[in-house]
Amino acid sequence: MRRLLESWFMDALYSLRRLAARPAYVSLAVLTLALGAGGTAAVISIVRPLLLAPLPVREESRIGILWHPGDWNEAEYLYLRPDFPGFDGMAAYMETDLTLETPGAPLRLLHGVSSTSELFRVLGARPALGRAFEDGEDRPGAEPVAVLSHQLWKDLGGNSSILGTRLKLAGSSRTVVGVMPRGFWFPDPTVQLWVPASFRPENHVGNYTLVGRIAGGGRMDRMQGPLQGIASRLGQQFQYPAQWDKTKAPSITPLREHLVGSLRPSLLATLVAMALILSMACVNVSALMLGQVGGRSTELAVRTALGADRRRLVQQLVVEAVVLGLLAGTLGAFLASLGFGTLLRALPLGPLARAARLDWSLWAAATLLGIVAATAISLVPAIVIGRGNLASAMGGARTGGQTVRRGRLEAGLVIAQVAVAVLLAAGAGLLLKSVVKLRGIDPGVRVERAAVIDATMPTQLSFDERRRAVLELLPALQGAPGVRWAAAAQKIPLRGTGHSWSLAIEGKPELEATTTYFRIVTRDYFKTLGVPIRQGRDFLPTDREGTERVTVINQALAAKYFPNEDPIGHVIHSGLGTEGEHIVGVVANVAEAYLTDVAVPARYVLYEQVPFAPQQVSFVLTARSADALPSVLRAGRATVEREGHEFAVQDAETLQRVFEEAVGASGQVASLLSLLAGVALLLGAIGVYGMISQFVTRRTRDYGIRMALGLPPRSVLSHVLTRGLGLVGMGSAIGILAALLTTRLLSSLLYGVGAHDPMALAAAVLALLLVGSLAALVPARRASRTDPVSVLREE
Repeated sequence: MRRLLESWFMDALYSLRRLAARPAYVSLAVLTLALGAGGTAAVISIVRPLLLAPLPVREESRIGILWHPGDWNEAEYLYLRPDFPGFDGMAAYMETDLTLETPGAPLRLLHGVSSTSELFRVLGARPALGRAFEDGEDRPGAEPVAVLSHQLWKDLGGNSSILGTRLKLAGSSRTVVGVMPRGFWFPDPTVQLWVPASFRPENHVGNYTLVGRIAGGGRMDRMQGPLQGIASRLGQQFQYPAQWDKTKAPSITPLREHLVGSLRPSLLATLVAMALILSMACVNVSALMLGQVGGRSTELAVRTALGADRRRLVQQLVVEAVVLGLLAGTLGAFLASLGFGTLLRALPLGPLARAARLDWSLWAAATLLGIVAATAISLVPAIVIGRGNLASAMGGARTGGQTVRRGRLEAGLVIAQVAVAVLLAAGAGLLLKSVVKLRGIDPGVRVERAAVIDATMPTQLSFDERRRAVLELLPALQGAPGVRWAAAAQKIPLRGTGHSWSLAIEGKPELEATTTYFRIVTRDYFKTLGVPIRQGRDFLPTDREGTERVTVINQALAAKYFPNEDPIGHVIHSGLGTEGEHIVGVVANVAEAYLTDVAVPARYVLYEQVPFAPQQVSFVLTARSADALPSVLRAGRATVEREGHEFAVQDAETLQRVFEEAVGASGQVASLLSLLAGVALLLGAIGVYGMISQFVTRRTRDYGIRMALGLPPRSVLSHVLTRGLGLVGMGSAIGILAALLTTRLLSSLLYGVGAHDPMALAAAVLALLLVGSLAALVPARRASRTDPVSVLREE
């Protein structure tokens, strides 16, 4: 045992001396393996908790989300509550923001969930401290209670004595009855507390999502019968507009699909790309080691002739691979930490980013995989020598110790790397082309010089108090340094669907009951966003509380409901009393929901004239110049925090940032995949360079003799370049075939681009040909400058 340890120790020292004498080889091998291992660990650390690890609920396969999420109302739920056939339980919930008032501290905004009392029973989740909601706590007049997240509990002191204490949330006092365990989240990790809603049967405003637990023995794919029964009961009790008809196409979506399904294409694309990078890293390290060890064939043969057994030769090669692996592992740990944070920012994870944690066991596994692959390849020369004859092996010194068999192996490795690089470059090209098309869409608003400050108000404020708070803050924002225009709205463009109200038009009784987007705005809203008036007029200072109620519609609404007539002067009813709103103007269409949506009907009314004001409000500020935008953003937020005592700021960002978010996952994944494609191109170039360098080394004697006999240097240059471009060409052909088979997986991220777009595929091949040519040119030029006299003298 002692002798065995000594031999391992001596081989380790010998390996360190050899590696120290080859800094370029060591740097490339270590960096390549570290990049592959660290990057893979970072990606899987994000993918595993979202797509692979169990959600923090019990038996998630039995939990699903009913159709029309976010559109169920209290009246519907209370009507169905006594009997949800096929389910052990059903809960209604919606995300909401609540203000936390603490004496002597600024108003704090908490992201929460308002739900029925069944929520935690449906999820199968139990608090770590205290209890969950009890039956009846979601009824009007019940004692207000709250359940805290583990992180909020820690922020508030982390004492068990918090149970039974009261917190002032959204203007009302609530008793803390429970604390959820560490790691629990629903519906996303940013939720800090859960409160029971006060459900009233007369409330028909649709804001809730229904989540149910299928009865024991039931299956998600066999729920059509019970779901159809629920839809039939709804049809017996409620009347629906065609576009919101809940009696049609009832369905249930698995909980994981609802929570993270939109992220799946982005995560899988990144995971596949990183796995390919890791495979390239393993191949590259193996090729580098093969080139180094292959050049030692004569040395290994001589040592064998002097009595060294194959076990000792193998041991020395393994030790060298392990030393490289340890060096790569150290660097890979740093790259994993750096890459994890970068991926969290680069991927379109949103609030789910908080569910990810860097898993060091994955980094260790990826590093070990690279070491094993490199070691397996590096053992080839020892195996060949052990099976061959010593005279042949020692005679290989004249060709650099390389054999034809190993040349084919290296060529195969390079072809594989080029194929992977083409595949990644093609995917990145498709996404980039798609993003260019998305960014070319006109959203209908000026995004270049605008800032957005999102805020919320306590629920205990009356509608009049909220409206007054918004209108009184606007002059202060208008007077902030660098601000040209200031306005407010309950919802701004490019932020998804929602806030649709019923529509009825006087004089058109034949119009089927319907809804359109409904936006409550302040005067100067259209000027602030740069939306042109197409017909009629804008809101005027004379349009105020107590005067004739007015509305401005967009061109889509005018075209749909007034196709052959002038809409100005017509009266619209929105269920806000019998008076109705007189149409005074028509504005250009804007992307009210999503960037890629076709124009849909929308109408705008004034805060001053509507007897309703929501908690949430977005203030929009236009800077006098692009250079002033950062200072306008800071000044606007500071003004809201200083002057708006009723407001808690949720976020502050530029409208350009809102536009980038509306571009969606494609933009973020395109940037990330482009980076990975760049890494793949670099690894491919290293592989081509290494392969051609070894090829030149093996043929140096041959080139020297041929040049001495009259072969011109340009012919040598051409021969070597042809060899390199041949490898790139074969790899590109395989890569294109792989791209044709796999890029359809990106189809959900593409816009206006086919998964087999020929331009993107051609660009990927051209990029590889260029990179491959440059990589092969250096050793080709070296070969063309071979000195025949020196070669003949060595003979």
